[in-house]
Formats: sequence, structure tokens, C-alpha cells
Amino acid sequence: MNKLRILVADDHELVRHGIRGILRARRGWRVIGEASNGQEAVEKKHKLKPDVAILDVSMPNLDGLQATRQIREASPNTKVVVLTMHESDQMVHRVLEAGALGYVLKSDLAANLVKAVKDVSAGRLFLTPRVSDIVLKGFLNSADQTDPATQTRARPTPREVEIIRLLAEGKANKVIAANLGITIRTVETHRARIMVKLGLHSLAGLLHYAIRQKIVTLPDPSE
Repeated sequence: MNKLRILVADDHELVRHGIRGILRARRGWRVIGEASNGQEAVEKKHKLKPDVAILDVSMPNLDGLQATRQIREASPNTKVVVLTMHESDQMVHRVLEAGALGYVLKSDLAANLVKAVKDVSAGRLFLTPRVSDIVLKGFLNSADQTDPATQTRARPTPREVEIIRLLAEGKANKVIAANLGITIRTVETHRARIMVKLGLHSLAGLLHYAIRQKIVTLPDPSE
């Protein structure tokens, strides 16, 4: 069994201790490092090369969103779970746009952290169930007339659908290129055309479109 290497970053030692306790029960999972701020998390990511980084959104020196961006840019294979106290759709948008695949409310930490780490390590999106409800009832379940792609009757090609799926799953351009047997430049061209065709302006918007069109699905919290 391949061991799952996990980095934990939170400015409260008690929270880090609680996270270690939750993860310790999983066979093959190992917390290989801890950080008390975002800058330290980025530095330790370079040294330790974790598979998953669990980051508090509110940390000194460098917040969790900035740390997520830097970690994802430097190491696309490191998946990120963000911890937060906020349930707003604005925060969901910011977290997804930063490149995280997991969104866990601190109030739901004990119930959802293990599944979040399991899902994101496999390249799947995880949203705390209460957050999933916000997403689904808000911009993802908005009326068709608010969907730019519906307004223009744009339809992605089968190749574009595959690229949308991989982007929505958090895959980096070079990973998509390797999976599809095309160049990174071709992926970038497809991505730019997709955004223009669908009238989208961000990766978070692309993810919303992918879920609404059932190209990817939100996780079932009951599983």
C-alpha cells in the first residue's frame, strides 16, 4: 500500500493536534509535517513533498488561499484541503479559484476530514455537505437564463468536455497533456477556447459549469 503523505497547517496547535488524531486512525496515512502559518506551509511543502496539504484559510504571514495558490503552482500533484469557519458562496468561489479541491468547515472537521482527504487525494472534489447545499441552491442551480453557455447555445466538443472534466477535477495542464497525449500548448489553446465559447471567466466558473452540466458531480456526503 502506498502511504499518503500529509502536511497540516494551522496557527492553532490544538487544531493541529486534533487533525493528527483524526488522521492517525487511517492505515497508510502519515502526517509528515506541520506548519503554524502559510509561509511555513509553502516552505515545508518544498522540502517534504506531501500528497495532500490541509490548510487553514486564516493564518498569519500568508493566508491559506495564497498558500494554496503557491503550492498548486509549484506542485500541481499536491492536492489541497482548505479549512474554514465560513459558509458563504463567496468563500467557496475563492477557495476553488485558488486551486483547492477540498472545502471543510471547522465545525464539521471530525465528521468530514477523513473523506475530504480520501476524495482529494484521488483527484475528486470534496465540499462539506452544508457547503454543497449552498453551492447547489445558489449559483449552480441558478436559472438557465443566467448561464452564459445556455444563452449562446454553445456546446463543447467531446474533446473539450474531456478537458473540462480534467480541469474541474483539479488537474494541471501538464497532467492533462500527458493523459490525453497532446502538448501543453494544445491544452492551453483548448482551455482558452472553452472559456471564450462558454462565456466563462475563471476556473471556479468552469467548475460550476461542469457540475451543472453533470460533467463532474458533487460527492455524496452519505458515502
